[in-house]
Amino acid sequence: MRLLTGLREADRVVTRRAASRIPPGVARALSAVEESAESSKLWCGAAAAMAWWGGWRGHKAAAAGLGALVVAQLASNGLCKQLADRPRPPAQWIPHDEVADRPDSSSFPSGHTAAAVAFTAAVARTWPAAGALCAVPTALVALERVQSGAHYPGDVAAGAAIGLASAWLTRHAPKSFLRQTNSRPGSGLP
Repeated sequence: MRLLTGLREADRVVTRRAASRIPPGVARALSAVEESAESSKLWCGAAAAMAWWGGWRGHKAAAAGLGALVVAQLASNGLCKQLADRPRPPAQWIPHDEVADRPDSSSFPSGHTAAAVAFTAAVARTWPAAGALCAVPTALVALERVQSGAHYPGDVAAGAAIGLASAWLTRHAPKSFLRQTNSRPGSGLP
């Protein structure tokens, strides 16, 4: 019980500090990155660029990234937000007007972060250089979600965990499924 109380207090303290200590110019840049990531526009654009210029590796990285992103969105927004129903950080903690643009959905987990991390982790496995480039806006999206007052740091951390799990799942689940299917009696395969 003390651990949970400590985590809630840390969430409160970090949220208030992040919202008030980031310079306005940096906050505007973070906001622009988040806006481009809204509805996964940034990640779809990155996937298109990879597929266009990256040859077979770019096609593979784009497909892996988008597959992981879909799994992350389903898990975070389709399931976890429906179960958690956590209120957003109180508006009085946020000393700027970005707080007015927050969604009404559950704060837990951060779907933006889940999608960003899933896409980046899946791309990085296939094309490390492209994954490194995607890591920059991914980190900015995660930071912006706390700075803007849309999420607590714990929501962002949970979104990142969902994103990593989604990337792992989209890489390993198909192989596992094929192994199980192919090893069944009567499948015609050894």
